[in-house]
Amino acid sequence: MRETPPQLSLYPTPLHLTLSPLASSLAPKNMSYAVQHLKETAEIVSKLNAADCEKCVAELRATRERGGRLFILGVGGSAANASHAVNDFRKIAGLECYAPTDNVSELTARTNDEGWASVFVEWLRGSRLNGKDCLLILSVGGGNLEKNVSPGFISAIQLAKQVGARVIGIVGKDGGYTATQADACVIVPTVNPNNITPHSEAFQAVVWHLFVSHPDLKVNQTKWESVTPAKP
Repeated sequence: MRETPPQLSLYPTPLHLTLSPLASSLAPKNMSYAVQHLKETAEIVSKLNAADCEKCVAELRATRERGGRLFILGVGGSAANASHAVNDFRKIAGLECYAPTDNVSELTARTNDEGWASVFVEWLRGSRLNGKDCLLILSVGGGNLEKNVSPGFISAIQLAKQVGARVIGIVGKDGGYTATQADACVIVPTVNPNNITPHSEAFQAVVWHLFVSHPDLKVNQTKWESVTPAKP
C-alpha cells in the first residue's frame, strides 16, 4: 500500500516547541544582550546634555530667521541619517536644507576627479556657503585634524569659519574636531566602548527629532499627530 506523504502546514509549530534543550539554554544569553543594549540606551538618555540641545535649536532658529540654509554632512550611516533629517527640517521646521550626499552624481564625480577629502568643501563652495548659513555635522567621531580622520568634515568646518557660517553637531566619542569648533554641539556619551557607532548613529536621529519637534523650531504638524483618533 502506498504511503500518504506528510502534509505541510501553513501554520508551523510554534518556535518554543521546536527548540532543542541546547537552543533553549542559549535563549537567556541572547536575551541578556537586548537588555544590556537597552540599558545602555537609557543611560545615554540620562546623560545627554539638554542645554546643548537647546543651544543647537537656538542656532537653527536663528538660521531660519536670517534666511539662511542648513547643510547636513554625514558619511556612512550618518549620510543616511542626513538624508532623513533634510526632509524633517524642510517639512516640519520650514528650514531650507540640503545634504551633499543626496546628490550621487556630483558626489561620485568629485570623489573620482578630486578625491574624497575635498568632496564636502567643494560642494559647499559650489553652493555659495555664506554667513547666513549653518552646517550640521552628523558623525561618530567628529573628525581628527592631527590624525587626518574624516578630513572632509574638517575642511568643510574650516570653510564655514572662513565665511562666517555657523556650525553645530551631533557627534559621538569626545566630539572630535567638530566639538572644538562648533558653535553648539551635542555629544552622545560613550557608555560602552564596543557600541560607540550604533549608539552614536541611533542618537543622531533621537536628537535631530528633538530639534524639529521643539516648539521654537516646529512650524508644521507631523502627519500622524494631525490625524484625529478614531472613536472606539
